[in-house]
Amino acid sequence: MKEASTLAVAVILAAWLVWNLWNLFPLAIGLRNGSWRRAMWWTRLCSVSLCAGLASWVRGVFGGGLNVRETCLFVHHERYDAKYWNSHAEEFRRIFPLHNKCHAQYDLVPAWINPAIMTCALISLAAMTVLLWFGTTHLTRLLRKENQS
Repeated sequence: MKEASTLAVAVILAAWLVWNLWNLFPLAIGLRNGSWRRAMWWTRLCSVSLCAGLASWVRGVFGGGLNVRETCLFVHHERYDAKYWNSHAEEFRRIFPLHNKCHAQYDLVPAWINPAIMTCALISLAAMTVLLWFGTTHLTRLLRKENQS
């Protein structure tokens, strides 16, 4: 049962990724032809920014690899300070902001990850706000039309 649910999640995420990659083209075209005035453009923007934010977050979470010590020493050629890591372990296990340091001066999470996650979240919130505005406008038009009849 666990394998089936894992496979289902993987298939859904893969389909979402393909849909978002396909949506990059309509988003770019929509800026020129004015379709950004329609709700579907904002839905695509919200989905693409959520996908990019999730991808950035996953990149940041797994930036240290499975073994932080080996990643520091053999991949990044930085010394690993076990005392420092253990004393700040709670900070490194947080969901956001992401950090995973070899020592006080070297972070395995690239510097662009946290700003990218915040930017994607803000774009998604803005798109959801516009979509809510579209929905509210549509409902008020329907109510006015119904009251005039």
